[in-house]
Amino acid sequence: MDTKVEHSQYNDNAREAVDILEVMEMIPHRQPFLMIDRVEDIVVRESATGIKNVTINEPFFVGHFPVRPVMPGVLIIEAMAQTAAVLVVETLGKEALGKLVYFMTIDDARFRKPVVPGDQVKLFVSIQRNRGNVWKFNGVAKVGDVTVAEATYSAMIMDA
Repeated sequence: MDTKVEHSQYNDNAREAVDILEVMEMIPHRQPFLMIDRVEDIVVRESATGIKNVTINEPFFVGHFPVRPVMPGVLIIEAMAQTAAVLVVETLGKEALGKLVYFMTIDDARFRKPVVPGDQVKLFVSIQRNRGNVWKFNGVAKVGDVTVAEATYSAMIMDA
């Protein structure tokens, strides 16, 4: 694992940003299912902000919907979860190596406005609680100042 990840875990409580190359070191997702481009404003054990730059080249737009492309809500929730996974890796450091994160629940999901090509989605994720290998998060997705989706979700961290 990249020493930059370990450095932020042991020396700082906050980190300005994780670029796409580091994201790919931290979580196992790859294209076409890697739903975040960057993670910013990381505060270990607390919160992080994921960035998703939505382009017309996204593979899901071929079928959702060809006449009026809209990012599927479930993929916005997945982007929140991937942001949360990066936050967990930042929080746990070496302990997170080789682990996978599995959804357990998705509660109170709300989709308020369509996300379309050209939008930049900011995914504000915060840890609500952590007990053992189970983590609960709150996520809010925004385009500009407008909330487009929100959810509370939990995940279990397990060996691969």
